[in-house]
Amino acid sequence: MTSEQATDPTQTCFRALADPTRRDIVRLLTRNDMTIAQLTDQFDMTRAAVKKHLNVLSDGGLITVNARGRERVNSLNPAGFAPVLSWLEYFDQFWDDRLADLKAAIEKDNT
Repeated sequence: MTSEQATDPTQTCFRALADPTRRDIVRLLTRNDMTIAQLTDQFDMTRAAVKKHLNVLSDGGLITVNARGRERVNSLNPAGFAPVLSWLEYFDQFWDDRLADLKAAIEKDNT
């Protein structure tokens, strides 16, 4: 990964979402904020492995980690998904345009 890719929010967000375990963690965090211990209980992996996944999600801006006493609580950061949504908007517009062109062509043929 180039240094430009490492700092590109879209790249880091997609990298974070590329792994199915990280997507599962994101889904869990949509329901509740969770500690590393609570997340580890949901997976058949070590605490260290879960921590690595959380670091990637945090680097991608998809979660935040807050200290509450001695615990570190992981929370979903909905704003972190903005780079992905922005990237997908291009394709949303692309298909809207294509479908509008198809509709116009069909209507032209029917007249």
